[in-house]
Amino acid sequence: MLGAIAGDIIGSRFERSPVKTTDFDLFHPDCRFTDDSVLTLAVADHILFGSDLSDTLKEYFHQYPDAGFGAGFMQWARSPSREPYNSFGNGSAMRVSPVGFTFDSLEAVLEKARDAAEVTHNHPEGIKGAQATAAAIFLARTGNSKKEIKSFIETQFQYNLSEPLDAIRPQYTFDATCQGSVPQAIAAFLESESFEDAVRKAVSLGGDSDTQACITGGIAHAFYGKLPDIIAGEVFSRLDVPLRQIASLFCNRFSCL
Repeated sequence: MLGAIAGDIIGSRFERSPVKTTDFDLFHPDCRFTDDSVLTLAVADHILFGSDLSDTLKEYFHQYPDAGFGAGFMQWARSPSREPYNSFGNGSAMRVSPVGFTFDSLEAVLEKARDAAEVTHNHPEGIKGAQATAAAIFLARTGNSKKEIKSFIETQFQYNLSEPLDAIRPQYTFDATCQGSVPQAIAAFLESESFEDAVRKAVSLGGDSDTQACITGGIAHAFYGKLPDIIAGEVFSRLDVPLRQIASLFCNRFSCL
């Protein structure tokens, strides 16, 4: 889960200024947490305390209204409605990493990922993106190989994960849909050699950098294990006290530092 937040923070300064290289300063004064981290921690809060997820997402939005939320989510969060709005945006995938770190069976992860998505993103592609991300995290943290993870995601979700990043990168542009960003984020993990390399590769696609690095970072954290101390330290230093407390509680309970 902390790896997802790290990806968000590292990718944040490139969201509207994309790069097509892995050669950049990992942390910069302009790096900050965005809505990706806020809603990831809202899901973690929901898991920790059993709160109603719709209420919790709305509460976190109102606490951090300037974090960079999408227009559809903002409209929903500001309204009294509790009905989902049929989104297939990648917001469902970027906030789901706590689910992948929490539950002890693939079946439970897929069910809870659906639950976490469909309070807002009840479109089939929105649910699919969340489930694929959470499943990849679960498989990664339970000892499966990259080949096994790739095979499951391609078979279960019909994502094409075989196109090399070097073939994707030249023509790839900002895409905030699940179907247009989640497969590429998973591919960045599959081609990586370390947690840092995975996040750099996700950013280097030049797309929705913070969200794709968030998705990639969650999977890479699960696969490679403990984050480098310098990265974990930078993440905690950029969270405010309430978010830091939720992150610490979750990571301590589920052993995902």
